[in-house]
Amino acid sequence: MLLEKIHLINFKNYELLEMTFGNGLNCILGNNGSGKTNLLDAIYCLAFTKSYFGLTDTQNIRHSESFLVVNGSFKKEYHLDNDDLDTNLVEFQTDFQTENIAFGVREGKKTIKSSVNNYQKPSQHIGLYPVVMLTPYDTDLVREGSEERRKFLDGIISQISNEYLQNLLKYNHLLKERNITLKRFAEKNTFDAILLESFDERLLEKGKLIFEERKRFLSIFLPIFQEFYQILSENNEIVSLDYQTQYIQNNQEDFTVFFKKNLQKDRLLMRTSTGIHKDDLEFLLEKRSLRKFGSQGQQKTYVIALKLAAFATIKQEKNICPLLLLDDIFDKLDAKRMQKLLQIVSCAPFGQVFLTDANPERTKALLKEIKQETKQENEISTFILEKII
Repeated sequence: MLLEKIHLINFKNYELLEMTFGNGLNCILGNNGSGKTNLLDAIYCLAFTKSYFGLTDTQNIRHSESFLVVNGSFKKEYHLDNDDLDTNLVEFQTDFQTENIAFGVREGKKTIKSSVNNYQKPSQHIGLYPVVMLTPYDTDLVREGSEERRKFLDGIISQISNEYLQNLLKYNHLLKERNITLKRFAEKNTFDAILLESFDERLLEKGKLIFEERKRFLSIFLPIFQEFYQILSENNEIVSLDYQTQYIQNNQEDFTVFFKKNLQKDRLLMRTSTGIHKDDLEFLLEKRSLRKFGSQGQQKTYVIALKLAAFATIKQEKNICPLLLLDDIFDKLDAKRMQKLLQIVSCAPFGQVFLTDANPERTKALLKEIKQETKQENEISTFILEKII
C-alpha cells in the first residue's frame, strides 16, 4: 500500500498543502514549528479518522477557520485468483487500484468518504489503510498507566480485525451503561438484579471474545518484538512482556464466578471493578521492570521495537504493508541505534516510510553512511518544510 498524494485544507497550521510522495523512505526535514508532525498526523487521520495525539476533531481545524479537509490518494495492491481472470493460464495476477480518501470536519461533524467503499459508520474504515506511528511521546507507554498500553494493543488488533474493533466498541458501551446503572442505584438507594444481569451477560460475552483475541495476537507479536529489539540492541539485552489479565489469573472458565463475586464491591465503588478493561502489559528488561530499571535509551529502544513489531504483525496478518510514520525518533538514541534503525526501515520489506527530523544534516549523514555500507538502492525522497507563521 502506498500513499501517493495528500492534500490539506485548514489542517492545524496548514492553510493549503499538496504533496506527492515517493515509494520508499520519505524524509520530512525542517525546523521545529514547520509542520512536520502535523503532516504525519494528517496521514494518521486518513487511516483512523482522528488525531494520533488525542485532539478533538475541532482542535485540528486551523485557527479562525470553520472546517478542515484531508484528501489522500492511495495505491493498493490486489491479488486476483482464477475466478477473477479471463484466462486460466496463470494462477494469480497482481492488480493495482487507486483509492481516494477524504476526511473532513465541519461544524463539529466528522465525515470520512472513500472512492471504493460506502461506510455506515467511521469504525468500518479502520484497518483498510493500516498505519503505525511512532513519536517521542510514545515512551508514555512505559511510564503511564495501563490505559495507554491497552490503547496501544487495541490500536494494532483493531487494524487487523474489524470484528475485534466492533466487539471492543460494544464492550465499552455496555461498560459505560453498567457503570451509569450502578451509580443510579447508589444515588436512589435501589437495586434491580435483573437489569444488572442483562448487562453482565453481554459484557462477559464480549469480554471473553476480546480476551481470546488479545491472547492470540500476543502469541504472534511477542517473538517478532523480541527479534526487533535484539537487532536494535545488537543482542545486548533480553526483553519480554507479560500479559496481565483477570481472565488468566482466575482461569477463563471461572471468570464469570469471579466477576459476580465482585458485585458488592462494584456497588460500593459505583463502577465495574473486573473485566478486560483492567488488562495490562508489563514490559520487562532482563526479567525486571523496564519502567523501574530501564534507562531512557533502553525505554526508547523498547518502544521502537514495539512499533516495528506492530508494523510487521499487521503486515503478516493482513498481507498489506502498512504506512510507517516516524516522528522525531532520534532523541535519546545513541549513534549506533540511530544507524541500526535507519538500516531497518530503509529496507524494501518496510515499503513506504515517513520520517521527520529537525536536524537535516544528521539524517542526510546517516542515510549516506547506510547507502555506502549496504549499497542499498531503495528510493529515498527528501522534503524540506519551511516554518509556517
